[in-house]
Amino acid sequence: METIDLDDLRKDVEFQTLRGSGPGGQHRNKVETTVRAVHVPTGLTVMASDHRSQLRNKELALERLRERLLERQKKKKPRIGTKPSRGARERRLEQKRHHAQKKQWRRRTHSD
Repeated sequence: METIDLDDLRKDVEFQTLRGSGPGGQHRNKVETTVRAVHVPTGLTVMASDHRSQLRNKELALERLRERLLERQKKKKPRIGTKPSRGARERRLEQKRHHAQKKQWRRRTHSD
């Protein structure tokens, strides 16, 4: 798996700034510190509003985007089928029938 250089990634990313939500008072409501980073080729979007500094949030958003892109590159493991085979299913049903038959025999002998 290849690594993604942050400088190369910056070229493909479009940044948007917006005001954060939640507690924080006047500073939070007035200053656009939240950063949304959109990776234009893939359409992936991440946001960062952890810090009061727009620059720090921009770096954080870029790092999160890089992690998401690396995650996308990982090869998914092939799915292992868990469905029981027809023979296994038939054997299980036969065992159930046999068990039910034994219970029927027990009932008949005790009720007489």
